[in-house]
Amino acid sequence: MSHWESLVRKRYSNILTLTGKQKRYLRGLCHGRRPVVTIGNKGLNDNVVAEIEGALSHHELLKIKLPALARQERDRLLASVCAATGADLVQTLGRVGVIFREAEPPVIQLPV
Repeated sequence: MSHWESLVRKRYSNILTLTGKQKRYLRGLCHGRRPVVTIGNKGLNDNVVAEIEGALSHHELLKIKLPALARQERDRLLASVCAATGADLVQTLGRVGVIFREAEPPVIQLPV
């Protein structure tokens, strides 16, 4: 278990699991947005995680631009971002990933 995963288990005990309908809705909302965070070639570190945390608490729905890596490595990188922040992966399209984490109080109302 990594350092970030242990923090997430303590902090986010009730992580939301998105349904297909909710993911489709979030993809529609995120279509016109630009990436807020760019992860460089050095990968994920504490500063990047802190930046993503701040952006998620403000926006809830976030586009992240990923480095030019193989697809499996990008998928692993997004999985560790989600594990580190307690967010759900909405979509991966090329070098861009979309993640969502509900804020307190929720800004985006998800369909049921």
